[in-house]
Amino acid sequence: MIDAMAGARRRVAGVAALAVMLLAASAPAVAKTLVFCSEGNPEALNPQIVTTTTGMNAGRPMFNNLVEFAKGTTTVEPALAESWTVSPDGVEYVFHLRAGVKFHSNAVFQPTRTMNADDVVFSLMRQWKEDHPFHNISGYSFDFFRDLGMPELLKSIEKVDDRTVRITLTRPEAPFLANLAMPFNVVLSAEYAERLLTIGRPDMLDTQPIGTGPFVFQGFQKDVTVRYRAFDDYWGGRQAIDTLVFSITPNPAVRLTKLKAGECHVMAFPNPADVPKIAEDPNLTLLSQEGLNVGYLAMNTSRPPFDDVRVRRAVSMAIDKAAIVAAVYQGAGTVAKNPIPPTLWSYNDAISDVRFDRAQAQRAMAEAGYPSGFDADLWYMPVSRPYNPNGKRIAEMIQSDLAPLGIRLRLETREWSEYRRELQAGTPALALYGWTGDNGDPDNFLNVLLGCTSARTGGNNIARWCDPTYDDLVNRAKRLPDRPAREALYRQAQEIFHDQAPWVPLAHSVVFMATRKGVKGFVIDPLGRHPFDGVDIVE
Repeated sequence: MIDAMAGARRRVAGVAALAVMLLAASAPAVAKTLVFCSEGNPEALNPQIVTTTTGMNAGRPMFNNLVEFAKGTTTVEPALAESWTVSPDGVEYVFHLRAGVKFHSNAVFQPTRTMNADDVVFSLMRQWKEDHPFHNISGYSFDFFRDLGMPELLKSIEKVDDRTVRITLTRPEAPFLANLAMPFNVVLSAEYAERLLTIGRPDMLDTQPIGTGPFVFQGFQKDVTVRYRAFDDYWGGRQAIDTLVFSITPNPAVRLTKLKAGECHVMAFPNPADVPKIAEDPNLTLLSQEGLNVGYLAMNTSRPPFDDVRVRRAVSMAIDKAAIVAAVYQGAGTVAKNPIPPTLWSYNDAISDVRFDRAQAQRAMAEAGYPSGFDADLWYMPVSRPYNPNGKRIAEMIQSDLAPLGIRLRLETREWSEYRRELQAGTPALALYGWTGDNGDPDNFLNVLLGCTSARTGGNNIARWCDPTYDDLVNRAKRLPDRPAREALYRQAQEIFHDQAPWVPLAHSVVFMATRKGVKGFVIDPLGRHPFDGVDIVE
């Protein structure tokens, strides 16, 4: 009897254990949310209409390109295009599209087909043709598209069939494939655009984005968050992270506090002074990489007194760049002398930097007709960047350096999106800014930031500098397939830049990121991107 009762109890216990196991197997896993403490508000959510790293990174989770950079590198690899061919003369590119790629959906749109050539053609034509129904809907311009000379470069964009697109150029362009991998060339849904025209809401193309990327847009609250959820049907496989949140936190000290408290899992750009503390914290991981970047002071050469090269040279000589790097970058920066970083091919190391010489600067000011100086405004960045960790502090040091020349500076700033707009509009006389390379090619610095096309269109050439000889060298260089020949032209261009001084190059920096220990798969990126595909949280 006792044995029978014991056996019964064992059977009941076994059934109960089996039931628990079955329930556990059928219950969904605990949802994972990864919070990224970002450094500022994106100026928009569609990468076609942004130029800042902040905006590009906010759009990145939702979109794909024909080709993309392999994670953590500048190597171009297939994405929405499985393969491509280039004609021997370098002007015809034929892209063969991946099959079965699905688009996201939202409250007003349910896709009825997978991604095809119509979407690729729409996405490029929307930026290219001014009479396109989606060209002038957002109040933004396609600055990157214009700054890179794409309107003049493109000859035709054709749908060969549903899975084939042919792009024909007016001339060979060495960086073209890398430029297609840049954020402004994401692929949008042409079907979504048609739906938005039907309901009279074309603006939603940019404010409620639909893409093919690993995460679906959920909402944006300015100064607070951008939210995404994992896309179950992502062609690259569903992500381990269920929810991705960008927590907008402009102050780097607050970002670090949140990281330590577990309120975020990844943080952007800690203060250089906080780097040792992060490295020593057993709960955190410090990531670092030599930055493909430059921080600089731009002088508006389109109006007096900075249209006079003698004034620009005087300013260059009067700024103690070494003191700025020591005080602000705190061991994480080096003094800059060229508009491209020393880690980028074609860097001209033979150029001698402008020597800090206040007496010579005062003589140059007198020769230019300004012995008593002048008043000017200096705008400083409201967000921290690796190439500019503390805009206000740098501005104050420059203000102090230029005061002995009689240059009386008024310091100004704006909210980040407005700051960008005012710089592109040519408002400031002097402005602190910087750049992180987008594609690993010198053209991305020397042409985008200093070319005549960008100066004319109100793009990223915020110095409004246009030198025909310089511009000819840079444009000739990007049309050559031979890298040594391109390097020679770029080195000559850097000499002209040095002589004409439209900027004061300030610093190149090391880039730091930090994560919680449980974050796996996040890598620091040479192009300033924050890729969250393939990232997981492991307790």
